[in-house]
Amino acid sequence: MNRMFFRATGLALATLMLAGCGGTKVSRVTHDSVIDLSGRWNDTDSRLVAEEILRDCLNSSWYNTYTAQGQIPTVIVGEVRNRSHEHIDAETFIKDMERTLINSGKVDFVANKTERDQLREEKADQATNSSVETRNQAGEESGAKLMLIGTINSIVDREGGKSVVFYQVNLELVQIDSNRKLWIGDKKIKKYVTKSSSSL
Repeated sequence: MNRMFFRATGLALATLMLAGCGGTKVSRVTHDSVIDLSGRWNDTDSRLVAEEILRDCLNSSWYNTYTAQGQIPTVIVGEVRNRSHEHIDAETFIKDMERTLINSGKVDFVANKTERDQLREEKADQATNSSVETRNQAGEESGAKLMLIGTINSIVDREGGKSVVFYQVNLELVQIDSNRKLWIGDKKIKKYVTKSSSSL
């Protein structure tokens, strides 16, 4: 009985080990490597679109007009709606935009609505629990003058195992007090995707 049990256990372990040898293989790559497996929107698209479209934004005429008056634009990123055919984490794209804006050194940047709520909770807690010398007062926030809003759109043309996927990201820079649109920009991406008959 014991001998049969040990044989069965040994065979099971050997099978698992063999299965593991032909299983998943992972290779580490740099975070900015361009890897397109499915043709869907990915981290490279998010990063490159944010960098390119905001480079255009900050080099447009509105910026020179604004800074000529001795003002540094104070910007916040509002809602970016995903209207594409697939699930896209807009939050990742928003963070890529925020990083690009901050690292440009050309604008002042303020926290978004969710972040402001957290900060206000902290100030309320400090008002009760922190010393007068160290507490941060409510009502001293920097208000944004400009807001970036936009959409992510897509069109798919498919025939058999071939498809063309087209993405267009539209952004608008709006002056908050007057609702004036100071800049409108877009970035387009087109991908040609082929799939073998075995993967259809």
